[in-house]
Amino acid sequence: MRMLVFAFGLMAASACANATTADSKCKYTRITELPVWIEDGRPVTVGSLNGRKVGILLDTGSGPSVLHRSAIEMLGLAGFGQVSLRPFGGGGEIAANTVQIDEFRLGRTVRKGWRVLVSGDSPFGRDIALTLGYEFFRNVDVEFDFPGAAMRLYQAEHCDQARLSYWTSEPANELPLERGSQLRLALQINGHPVRAQLDSGASHSVIESDLASRLGMTPRSPGVAAGGCSAGLGANPVDTWIGQFETLSIGEERIRNPKIRIGELWKDVVDPATPRELQRLPEMLLGADFLRSHRVLVAHSQRKIYFTYSGGTVFPPAATANCGTRS
Repeated sequence: MRMLVFAFGLMAASACANATTADSKCKYTRITELPVWIEDGRPVTVGSLNGRKVGILLDTGSGPSVLHRSAIEMLGLAGFGQVSLRPFGGGGEIAANTVQIDEFRLGRTVRKGWRVLVSGDSPFGRDIALTLGYEFFRNVDVEFDFPGAAMRLYQAEHCDQARLSYWTSEPANELPLERGSQLRLALQINGHPVRAQLDSGASHSVIESDLASRLGMTPRSPGVAAGGCSAGLGANPVDTWIGQFETLSIGEERIRNPKIRIGELWKDVVDPATPRELQRLPEMLLGADFLRSHRVLVAHSQRKIYFTYSGGTVFPPAATANCGTRS
């Protein structure tokens, strides 16, 4: 817990600031700045639940926020009725109860009387009490500055035409977001259009195996290597392998010869009543590895993202243990 204590001190010292933009009518107010560190490849910050400091996983790939069962006893909370949750990170459905958090604090933001889902013990370590999902982020602009060990939240007023990538004097990459979805965006792999989702809770980016197969990449292709286990909130982790593609293009940025994980992301998402929904699932999760090598602003106020390359390998190919040997 030493990291939590240290990070909480940094958070308390952060200040509210305004970002400067080229549009004089635009008021871009920094709501809060949070310290971020990486645990097992995933971004973690610190907040408080009912006055208790806790570790929080930042997971834009999960629709709802989820309190992990190990935090129930610590907080003295009682459960309510059971519901079913199908997370967007793969792993199948999970059963959950709901509880009410009297007060949730994250930097300068406060939410009172918050009804939140409760799942099983955290697969990300006991220090992580809460997975903060996309429902929390969707009404603000979010800057992921993992190279700078920070995340910042903004409120925009009259900024429709402004350039919001305030940290650079050069034009940043821009990419539109799909409407009515979870951070869905379009990119290209080997020149083919791909539906992707920005998923900060995925330690590594992963391509759906059906898409990889259509691009000529299978587990038997030359040069393919084991990628290891990819785990989300669901009960069933996914084994992956690593294949090298010719190019990945996102906006104006082109990454040559990337080695990216491949797996059956949606093998446990089975709902015959909604085949159309299944067809619209993302073909790639653009994970925290992309965010660790870029500075990214998700501008919900403009339905676009801005991003600049910060350095390092975008998709590190190092393998992890496979699902059968995880401890």
